[in-house]
Amino acid sequence: MKSSTKDTTKGMLHEAKGKLKEGAGRITRNVSLENEGTAEKIAGKIQKNVGKVEKNVERDFDEER
Repeated sequence: MKSSTKDTTKGMLHEAKGKLKEGAGRITRNVSLENEGTAEKIAGKIQKNVGKVEKNVERDFDEER
């Protein structure tokens, strides 16, 4: 599996996990858990977008050959 695909997949996983933590934090009124979920969700979005950029770079590089 290419690194771009791994980053995209891991990013989506972290984003989903973050949403769950964020929701659990809201339900239990645990501000720390909610903030941890928000941070993980944002990190997941960033990692997912990094994977997309890597995929575009790989595609452009392959087209140049």
